[in-house]
Amino acid sequence: MIREIVKFGAPVLRQKCEEVTKFDKNLGRILDDMYETMRDADGVGLAAPQIGLPARLIVIDVDRRIEIVNPVIVSMWGKQFEPEGCLSWPGKRGIVKRPKHVRVKGLDRYGKPVKFRAKDLLARAFCHEIDHLNGILFEDKVLEWVEDEPEDQEGE
Repeated sequence: MIREIVKFGAPVLRQKCEEVTKFDKNLGRILDDMYETMRDADGVGLAAPQIGLPARLIVIDVDRRIEIVNPVIVSMWGKQFEPEGCLSWPGKRGIVKRPKHVRVKGLDRYGKPVKFRAKDLLARAFCHEIDHLNGILFEDKVLEWVEDEPEDQEGE
């Protein structure tokens, strides 16, 4: 089910999220809804507070579906400065400094441990979504706001 994405200014986006301790069918439904909502909005990641739930859940799709319960960044290294946007703040983009590489651990929907190594866009997505779980928004880290380039007009 596609859920409404909470927009910038909603208090839930500034909350530190609670750890998930119950691994049941409801959790699976929430993760499925988050993924469907993210895909419908043409995003690459979504955190539970973005659908109004102050829970430590993220979904990401950069070449494959990833979902993590209670994610933690274990290590990070390198630097990248790339534009980011956020589904909770449509139309805004800014250059954000992020690590080039990250290692992340957490749990799957059944409570089993999972680990990921990521670089480039996937590393940015992990950092962006995990920041959401701590009440940190990308605009807190923007070094410079950028405007989207207008789409090319056919015939021009």
